[in-house]
Amino acid sequence: MSVAEEMAPAEPTSVEVPAIGVVSELVHLGLQDDGAIEVPPYGGGSPAGWYRHGPTPGEIGPAVILGHRNASEGGPGIFAELPTMEVGDTIAVTRDDGTLAEFVVYRTDRFPQEEFPTLDVYGNTVGPELRLITCDGLNRDTGVLEDNFIVYAELKD
Repeated sequence: MSVAEEMAPAEPTSVEVPAIGVVSELVHLGLQDDGAIEVPPYGGGSPAGWYRHGPTPGEIGPAVILGHRNASEGGPGIFAELPTMEVGDTIAVTRDDGTLAEFVVYRTDRFPQEEFPTLDVYGNTVGPELRLITCDGLNRDTGVLEDNFIVYAELKD
């Protein structure tokens, strides 16, 4: 992996993921009372959300964007096709200073929620990186998504 030059901080306003046909405005997410990260709204057509207590996309460190795989009333969520992403796919994040942070996927992975790789997702990185996260792993007996699918990307040179 090469290390791209860091961009100045600027809050993200939207994300585009061409490989899966996603264009979404971004809501800003914080922490719930129990310390867990907030999630975006569940309804159909709901946007993805950026975790505002981490780096902004383009800063050194892992910026994190979350989206749902399914909508609460049924049907696809904004990240329904996230598990089809592949190494080499691109992600573009528009920032409120008018700049575009472009990322290239270098890894994808799926983990049981109880084995979530917190350090890999939120830990320090050498350069600017991005994580896209959604739920995955439908348990057909319970109807619950028991895993997380994570896309790891680095800022393009």
